[in-house]
Amino acid sequence: MPEPKFFLFGGIKPWNEHAWVASDDRVRGGKSQSYLVHSIDSSVASFRGDLDITALGGAGFASQRTVDPQSWDLFDYHSLRLGIAESDGKKYTLVVKDEIPPKRSDGRDESTISWEYDFVPGHGETVVNVPWNDFKPTYRGKPNPDAKPLHLENIKRISIMMRSHFGEQQGPFRLDLQYIAAIDFDPHTEES
Repeated sequence: MPEPKFFLFGGIKPWNEHAWVASDDRVRGGKSQSYLVHSIDSSVASFRGDLDITALGGAGFASQRTVDPQSWDLFDYHSLRLGIAESDGKKYTLVVKDEIPPKRSDGRDESTISWEYDFVPGHGETVVNVPWNDFKPTYRGKPNPDAKPLHLENIKRISIMMRSHFGEQQGPFRLDLQYIAAIDFDPHTEES
């Protein structure tokens, strides 16, 4: 199997938990919490926390996002690939943004288009491939099919999210990541 061509986090680049920051539903009065903690050798990052849906009536989210400012030119790449060391089997969301929202007067980010992909990794070591066409534009968590195309040459933010999906899941969660990488080939045509 070909190796990923450009490691954004992990792989040949050690994980740095200070390159990520929590963006949980506490900004909206919720009680969920998330963390990104790397292993002693910085080879694995654990996205973990607790999804509390009681404060927001069945809704809730917990996420870790890259610290601003960032800018990746991924135009020449086909997909993002997540190398997963271990998973709890819950549904996660990978989010990318090509625009950093300005701050509101209360210090929170303005809402902008997010490009999202939901996935349920299996238990144990696995990979999740996400071609750019599989990312769906959303605005405030709702589909936005009229959004402008994603500017791959100007990716500004990457997030990993756990959300309740209106009460479908809650409680402790954990996803252990080996890497996040961009690959320049179609993962569906690679040789096994």
